Amino acid sequence: MTRFTSDVDKVHEKLAKVLEPTPLQYNQYLSSLYGARIYLKREDLAPVRSYKIRGAYSFLMEVMEKDPKHKLFVCASAGNHAQGFAHACRHYKKKGVIFMPVTTPQQKIMKTASFGTPYVEIRLEGDSFDDANAAAYAYCRDQGGMMVPPFNDPKIIRGQATVGKEILEQMPEGEAIDMVILPVGGGGLSAGVTRYLEESGIEPEFVFVEPDKAPSLYESLRQGKRIKLSQMENFVDGAAVAQIGKHTYNQLKKYSADQVLLAPTNGVCGTMVEMLNVEGIVLEPAGALSIDALKRLPVDRVRGKTIVCVTSGGNFDFERLPEVKERSLKFSGLKKYYILQFPQRPGALKDFLFMLGPDDDIARFEYLKKSARNFGSVLIGLETTKPENFAKLTKKLDIAGMRWQDITDNEIVGNLVV
Repeated sequence: MTRFTSDVDKVHEKLAKVLEPTPLQYNQYLSSLYGARIYLKREDLAPVRSYKIRGAYSFLMEVMEKDPKHKLFVCASAGNHAQGFAHACRHYKKKGVIFMPVTTPQQKIMKTASFGTPYVEIRLEGDSFDDANAAAYAYCRDQGGMMVPPFNDPKIIRGQATVGKEILEQMPEGEAIDMVILPVGGGGLSAGVTRYLEESGIEPEFVFVEPDKAPSLYESLRQGKRIKLSQMENFVDGAAVAQIGKHTYNQLKKYSADQVLLAPTNGVCGTMVEMLNVEGIVLEPAGALSIDALKRLPVDRVRGKTIVCVTSGGNFDFERLPEVKERSLKFSGLKKYYILQFPQRPGALKDFLFMLGPDDDIARFEYLKKSARNFGSVLIGLETTKPENFAKLTKKLDIAGMRWQDITDNEIVGNLVV
């Protein structure tokens, strides 16, 4: 046993007094689908529906062991870390101040407050996480508070590493783990789990999954140094981090960029819808990353293997469900948006409708404006049952001499008119 695994075991022993272990569940649906033995480590079933609670508790426990009288803890977060932090502050009856961007949805603010009342105060600062984070550090300096970071701290990493300990304890006796798939944001979970498993003598194949529009670990490994992304998309907000942590990178830098899988955001939405419809499992975008990876890996790396997927979170706002379904349909090729130029004559719309197949359905129809005397532009959204149906439709449009443009994947135009 190494010093690290021993420390993690001690953290887990203390956590067990306040937090129930999350289950490791064999999933028959995914196992049959991929011809493998797929287990889900259900961190989405933690008290705050995320593994982040482990790191927050670990941090506060270690600080209070050394300084029981410390009164003020601070964090910056608009997501799962804030909720785990609030839960821990209330349990230990310690004052906590959480800085969130002004743009944080009210639902997240209320949920975080409910976990921490009456010990937690929420302050809204700035338009971005960076603004809130800077305000949190300034507050710590002024008030003598202790900053609790979301991932870049050894105490946080030891807390997240308890996920690895539970995986080993919960695997069926005699069954070896061939692969562990881990979502990556700041890297706290991956750094902790990989180190714990390796130093316990277990060395499965590790696959790390990041959103394709926020590849901070991938780019850092590819360039051989910790880099900061100049821009990123934050739809997969639980894993959208511009720069991986210094402590987490030191553990993960030995791995290859080839071990990092970049998951397309719209594809992840498809996985979320699939798991909700088929298994009744509610996952946030980051929580679905590890399952989505199964679709992206070569068949020979998956078939016949025993695989553990860490479902890292289930804090999903159902008001986002229409957007998730929309993204899923577009990614699967079952929904498209077109700009069509209709001749300005009686019967033009009827002619177009007869071009549609029996499985094509109009989801949106909007006359934009009369562009010229002889035609007008129409925005139309179509759903169908097979992607190839769109090729049939566009062929009919070409034969009819109708001008059209597919704007489905044009983000600038799409965000303007859809």
